[in-house]
Amino acid sequence: MTHAAPVSPVDRNGLRERVDKALTEFLAGQRVRLAAVDDALIPVAEAIEAFVLGGGKRLRPAFAYWGFRGAGGVDSDQVITALAALEFVQASALIHDDLMDRSDTRRGEPAVHRRFATRHREAGWGGDPDGFGDAAAILLGDLCLVWSDELLHSAGLDLWALARARPVFDEMRTEVTVGQYLDVLTQVTGDTSVQRASKVARFKSAKYTVERPMLLGAALADAPQDVRAAYSAYGLPLGEAFQLRDDVLGVFGDPALTGKPAGDDLREGKRTYLVAAAVEATDDAGRELLLGRLGDQELDEQGVTLLREVISGSGALARTEQRITTLTDAALTALTAVDLDTEARQALVDLAIAATRRTD
Repeated sequence: MTHAAPVSPVDRNGLRERVDKALTEFLAGQRVRLAAVDDALIPVAEAIEAFVLGGGKRLRPAFAYWGFRGAGGVDSDQVITALAALEFVQASALIHDDLMDRSDTRRGEPAVHRRFATRHREAGWGGDPDGFGDAAAILLGDLCLVWSDELLHSAGLDLWALARARPVFDEMRTEVTVGQYLDVLTQVTGDTSVQRASKVARFKSAKYTVERPMLLGAALADAPQDVRAAYSAYGLPLGEAFQLRDDVLGVFGDPALTGKPAGDDLREGKRTYLVAAAVEATDDAGRELLLGRLGDQELDEQGVTLLREVISGSGALARTEQRITTLTDAALTALTAVDLDTEARQALVDLAIAATRRTD
């Protein structure tokens, strides 16, 4: 007798499909809007459509939705549409992140700045193609952030729900932006402490991946303070564990699954917890090799292999995996401290496992 595979918490209640529908309808309207300004803006609409609709795990809307449901919120299409706005915050962050890191690809496709640089070259336009691509990526990332605001406000929420959600949404977007700055600052200052790496991970990714979406859902449901506190106690460690998994995949991940070249984080000079732990624990020769090659844009496959060996040999990979486990356990424990809807509690448990055991 065969058993059907369990439904992912992102797919349960048709969540992914409903989020995609809200995004598709919104983007269709934006395409018409941009085309009415000038036909030259159609490629802008197409690029954002491809980026937002062409991939993504929809984890942030899922955390927000199950946070909302866990606090007693009643499902509605208006809530789904409001939570879909999180995908535009994510798109903005990724477009800008790829530009700052000079990444060539995202999800196996050219990064936005590369896409528009290629458009420039193929059209034979004047000036610097890469400069044009960079400018386009900045503006498209900004446009996604503007549209996140617009989608939240146009979702059809009642004014009281919107007033509760607004401060959480604003705080989240501030945190991810200053987290991005701390990330680039850490790369240029060469700070390799695990304390700095943890702070960057917390603000650049952890808070806006799990905690703030959870609190957004809680705000929409008008959840009591004990539920909000439990959501933070769940969201902060889980968000950090999510980012640590991302860091591991950035060095050891399979390009066929991650959509990015092997060892890309090493070429970009990322001062992640994984790298910081290796610098702290390896010997002088390993430290010299790691710091000497970290951020080398010409790092080849052999160089990536050598740095991987330093990181693994130092015990940093095992230490990072253990920290992922510890943080995930802390998040799951936090869920037991508060009374939640049974289905939502299970969905949040499943989301925690999916977010920290993923391979892409």
